[in-house]
Amino acid sequence: MRLPIVAIFLLFSSSLHAQPVPATGKTDAKFVSFDQLMTSFLKKNEHVPGAGIAVARDGQIVYARGFGYSNKEKKEPVEPQALFRIASVSKPITGVAILHLVERGKLKLDDHVFDVLQLKAPAENFDQRWKKVTIWQLLHHTAGWDRNKKGGFDPMFRPIDIAKEVNATPPAGPGAIIQYMLHRPLDFDPGAKMAYSNFGYCILGRVIEKISRQSYEAYVRKEILAPLGITSMKIGRTLLEERAKGEVKYYDSGVGTAVLGPQLGKPIPQPYGAWYLEAMEAHGGWIASAEDLVRFAVAFDHPAKCKILKEKSIEEMFARPAGLAGHDADGKPLSSFYGCGWQVRPTAHGSMRNTWHNGSLPGTSTLLVRRDDGMTWAVLFNSRDGELKGKRQTQPAGEIDSLMHAAANEYLRNR
Repeated sequence: MRLPIVAIFLLFSSSLHAQPVPATGKTDAKFVSFDQLMTSFLKKNEHVPGAGIAVARDGQIVYARGFGYSNKEKKEPVEPQALFRIASVSKPITGVAILHLVERGKLKLDDHVFDVLQLKAPAENFDQRWKKVTIWQLLHHTAGWDRNKKGGFDPMFRPIDIAKEVNATPPAGPGAIIQYMLHRPLDFDPGAKMAYSNFGYCILGRVIEKISRQSYEAYVRKEILAPLGITSMKIGRTLLEERAKGEVKYYDSGVGTAVLGPQLGKPIPQPYGAWYLEAMEAHGGWIASAEDLVRFAVAFDHPAKCKILKEKSIEEMFARPAGLAGHDADGKPLSSFYGCGWQVRPTAHGSMRNTWHNGSLPGTSTLLVRRDDGMTWAVLFNSRDGELKGKRQTQPAGEIDSLMHAAANEYLRNR
């Protein structure tokens, strides 16, 4: 008899760890594929203390559990409602907030961000291409910044150096980072290509604040999350002692230099002070439970019934961008592309598509997936330490991606 993929994985990994993996939340025989997967995955990846998972079918959450440890020193299990840093899974939330403002006539996708934010060009070292950057380009990572270019960098991870450069109180917040970047040239002409940019989404956060006259967090919680019944999501805090109630503890093998707090300038575990989480709110700062994220994601399953965006906006959110953002050099459509805050892969089922986003920070590895067959899930880990495969370091969310698809397929076959 041919065993399902999840069962094969279980047999391979079950002998690697003798201790049982704690699990919380309700389950039944219909969801055995997810139970087996999460238990065996954490047994195999012993360096990952815990995980939260939620699964929806046709817009309804059918499965939500916690596995492993929220705090391994205290042996506290992950609860289904546990909050995790979601890292770049924050970007779909920001994308939705921008489209929400566009719907209300307060913003246009072709507006120039330089004008929207009423920025002032510095007297020296100003790249005039800044004035050409549009909201649409920021959403699609085509605005002109490329952290992977030779000599490039991600300014969101340089809060001390930037604060010193612009004479701001360290660590640098979003405003200081934008001020600093106004003195630096763009890496390419706006719209010329796609290059993933945290900084671009930092700017979008400031657009939301400028237009709404509220803080980024306040606007998103009131206008995007509350209508969906999501109340526990919030912007996370950098320091361990400021961890939110119900939030997991993060684990990472790396050591960094503290950019704030009582250990400023000293070696510190990376998740708790080696970078400034509060400045990353619009591109990577939210904390959420797996249930929160699934509830957010399924809001777009039936566009005519969506409580926060109209059908036209949802179509725009997942539409293929023009140019090299959505096509190769010969003009052929790419098999997958970046929409307004989501990775998108059209499927063979007409206008249907799979959409997703992953997230990664030291101590955090996350995945949110929407499938064209009505299956949606979120898996959140409190470590991103993975295995070294050749020269590539894996991450838990990447490793579990295909396995989650297999578990979902098994659930659909057996339900």
